[in-house]
Amino acid sequence: MKRRDLLLGGGAIALASGAGLVGWRAATGSASDYDRYSDRLRAALPPDPATADLIRYATLAANGHNTQPWRFRIEGGTIDILPDLSRRTPVVDPDDHHLFVSLGCAAENLRIAAIATGRPGALSSDGSGARFVMEAGPERADPLFAAIPARRCSRTLYDGRPVANRDLETLRRAADTPGVRMILLTDRPRIDQARDLVVAGNEAQMTDPAFMAELKRWLRFNPADAMRTGDGLYSASSGNPILPASLGGIAFDRFFGAAAENERYARQIGSSSGLAVFLAERADPAHWMTVGRACQRFMLAATALDLRCAFVNQPVEVAGLRPALAALVGEAGLRPDLVLRFGWGPVLPFSPRRPVASVIV
Repeated sequence: MKRRDLLLGGGAIALASGAGLVGWRAATGSASDYDRYSDRLRAALPPDPATADLIRYATLAANGHNTQPWRFRIEGGTIDILPDLSRRTPVVDPDDHHLFVSLGCAAENLRIAAIATGRPGALSSDGSGARFVMEAGPERADPLFAAIPARRCSRTLYDGRPVANRDLETLRRAADTPGVRMILLTDRPRIDQARDLVVAGNEAQMTDPAFMAELKRWLRFNPADAMRTGDGLYSASSGNPILPASLGGIAFDRFFGAAAENERYARQIGSSSGLAVFLAERADPAHWMTVGRACQRFMLAATALDLRCAFVNQPVEVAGLRPALAALVGEAGLRPDLVLRFGWGPVLPFSPRRPVASVIV
């Protein structure tokens, strides 16, 4: 029996039948409510947007475990993007690498939105955060700006079709950032080698009780919990069934195991058109934020092309696998920062986001 069948079986079916249906809906919320919630979060910016509107677009950026580990401080025309250390994930991210990458993703969204709406400026970082200083200027159309509210991670099977060379070049240009190297793997032998590293990393993580406990804390098994917290890994966004939180926790403990997840990742990578591996020239927070900016631009460009993306960062997160990944992409001696798979496929529901007011300090 497949893991999905197990999650949907037994008590879940019983709870959803007969008189239990009302209780089920109360415990999980509805998909239509969640869609309306997502639509509000991703509404187009109004004419002459306020600074808080620009920050809303910044918070739509990719980030590790959807922890949204950022705070924004506004002083006149200056916006500081600061780490929120209360949202660390110390098991999977002990040196806050993913946290600072996430800040870079948000900073790039902010920069693109500000330029597109007539507030160009300078973005800088000093290793403790980033700063964007806005100025008045003309509005500048940018296809990446239009992609901000549409971008999402699609953690599902793709259809395996290759991406045309012209589109690969578009992705390369979007990610071209000083201090960052981005390597595309589109040949099947190297994709398969990277797949094996992802599976090895997944095996190591899923047999680590501390990793599993940390992951479980960030899981949101239904729309009600996702909307209530505004963060975390929403089940439907990963193609998993919606369950009440108590039942989801039981299903996770009993059925979420390395063997099934290894198979799932292998199939997903096998269905992908390629992998993008990002490496910074130096391993420090300032460069990690720069990697985040490059990766965010890559994902926005992919969204504009109607491509799907999803992270497979296990060989980055398991330190012992990093040298093999760096050697595979011809960058021995550098620390790989991110691995992203891409291809043509379906979209899944958006991840939740916290209200803008909760991230402004």
